[in-house]
Amino acid sequence: MLDNFGGLLDWDNLQDWIQSQDIPGKGPVTAVEKLVGGSQNNLFLMTRGTEKFVMRRPPTHPRANSNDTMLREARVLKALKGSAVPHPTYYAHCDDVSVIGVCFYIMAPLEGFSPSKELPGKYAEDASWRRAMGEELMRASAALSAVDYKAVGLEGYGKPDNWYARQVDRWRSQLEGYKELPNYTGYALPYVDELGQWLSEHLPKNTRMGIIHGDYQFPNVMFSLKAPKISGLIDWELSTIGDPMLDLGWVLSSWFEPGDPKEPMVSPWDGFISRDELIRLYGEHTGRDMSEVGWFFALACYKLGCILEGTYARAVAGQAPMETGQRLHDYATYLFTKGKSLIDRA
Repeated sequence: MLDNFGGLLDWDNLQDWIQSQDIPGKGPVTAVEKLVGGSQNNLFLMTRGTEKFVMRRPPTHPRANSNDTMLREARVLKALKGSAVPHPTYYAHCDDVSVIGVCFYIMAPLEGFSPSKELPGKYAEDASWRRAMGEELMRASAALSAVDYKAVGLEGYGKPDNWYARQVDRWRSQLEGYKELPNYTGYALPYVDELGQWLSEHLPKNTRMGIIHGDYQFPNVMFSLKAPKISGLIDWELSTIGDPMLDLGWVLSSWFEPGDPKEPMVSPWDGFISRDELIRLYGEHTGRDMSEVGWFFALACYKLGCILEGTYARAVAGQAPMETGQRLHDYATYLFTKGKSLIDRA
């Protein structure tokens, strides 16, 4: 008897659906394991005959956009087939909610781990493996940047028109929207106005539209344990069409250098390349003029700060743990302060 994990998997319907699709293996699923990872959505590793695959579905209590999110993720993974972008191979998706109650999709499993806190294996032992992690991040990001989104069928996946000018208002409106939550009286974050004004007044001239991962950082990247390589980029929930250099800005905003008033995301940190080296490598791989990278770095700080404050607002409203909310509020404060220091040097 297979576990249905509290009703997340309706095996009577799911087995029939799987056998009707072009998914690796033969016969019914014989084993299932819930994977750790993903703060919102659920991942299940399934065994069918001699093959394995992964199913991704929304949480127990889906959000209003959960089904659309699943279908968007499936669409982008399908579009990336045959590209140089490391990603899990797409197998199938289900947009019929009568099967298990929500939309979901099936993809190949990836070997490796998502970096968090203490690095495992050779990554902990060999500084050259840690150096390769930064190099691999830039290589994979550049590969994503090179994909012609129209040619792979992703026209309409995002709104590229006026993308640069819309960014500040888009994320500022989200920040203001948190005031609707009970007990949250408004944000107490520094430099929101100053950073937003600078971003609006210094729009890049060196522009390019492409696929953005949207949350490009260690928790959403799988690294192989067999070699210092990226196995695949995961969690495409925030992917869209815009300037792919924002993914570089996202990496820069979460990166650590001596003197930063925060701890590195993983340890040990010695051996990792610097922010300047990340920028240089991205430029080499993409051929882009990197003179305006500061705008994307500052925008990443602004955008992520606005997003993280939402958890603090929900914590004040009793909808999230206050310890988590306070930690992310402190991080948002750091990000806006970091953004202000960037524009002061610009």
